[in-house]
Amino acid sequence: MLTIEFTPAHVLYTGPLLVATPALAAVAMGPKGTLVAVALAVAVSVTTATYNGAWGSQQVYTNFLALFLVSLASLATSSTVRKRREDELEQVRRIAVAAQEAVLRPVPVRLGALRVAGMYLAAETGAQIGGDLYEAVQTRYGVRVIVGDVRGKGLPAVRAAAAVLGAFREAVHYEDELVGVIGRCEAALLRDAAVPGVIDPEVLVEGFVTALVAQVPDGPVVEVVNRGHPPPLLLRDGTVRALEPACPLPPLGLAEFITGPPGVVDSYSFAPGDRLLLYTDGVIEARNSAGDFFALPGAMGAVEAAPDAHGFLDQLHRALLRHTRHRLADDAAMFLVDR
Repeated sequence: MLTIEFTPAHVLYTGPLLVATPALAAVAMGPKGTLVAVALAVAVSVTTATYNGAWGSQQVYTNFLALFLVSLASLATSSTVRKRREDELEQVRRIAVAAQEAVLRPVPVRLGALRVAGMYLAAETGAQIGGDLYEAVQTRYGVRVIVGDVRGKGLPAVRAAAAVLGAFREAVHYEDELVGVIGRCEAALLRDAAVPGVIDPEVLVEGFVTALVAQVPDGPVVEVVNRGHPPPLLLRDGTVRALEPACPLPPLGLAEFITGPPGVVDSYSFAPGDRLLLYTDGVIEARNSAGDFFALPGAMGAVEAAPDAHGFLDQLHRALLRHTRHRLADDAAMFLVDR
């Protein structure tokens, strides 16, 4: 357009193109962008009218009047569209929070003699929940906890997480043994996967679900059944130890690869003052700009004296974000049990 105005071809009238500029900007840009487009259109109109000596002609003033009216309408439209988009985004956020609380219910601060805290970090900006899961329930057997990771993405992973958590919340009250609890979780996962459209088969075939269930009875022990999940970390007197399973087992959904007993309960000392951290691999596989993994045991040992479980997790959270510069490549969940 400027090429036309600054050459002998300026006999062609380009005013309608300038008038349309604010309207086009209002469709794709916010009020500020529309205002910038208006300013540019006015500047070009003034410049070309001056260069071509067109001031005083009816055509120029008609063009400015049309530009003024279209600019007012465009600014009003842009503000309305932006407000509507903000309202829709806020509604989506409220739905996301409701979905998160339905799948990952808020964890009470205290369960019996234990202080607990959970934290979920979504890799995707604006996301509230994905395939990582955790839960803790007070039962007649003690406090029972689950932490898991669905190896998948999107809604299929959320559905798989919901199936596992739903089965866990029911089974913990009726199954005497932890092996029975995690068995019920696997059965629920397979049952839902058999219903077309409920859980994407790729979640099981290519993704599966790693899970760990733990039980903290009244005595100074913690019992664990691990199905392919990263081992929990025990912090005692400043020293961190990984609670490795005596007999590694495959994740949920891959029971056909178990050649021995369906599950083994490992028992570890868990005395007053100890802290037990359960987590997903999104934490330990988080990398910095140099490609180094996040050293979770070292970060636990370096945490300053925290008054409660939430304070402890908050310091770990900040250390993780510093390590990754606030750029997580995968969802991450942490759950702390503080005796």
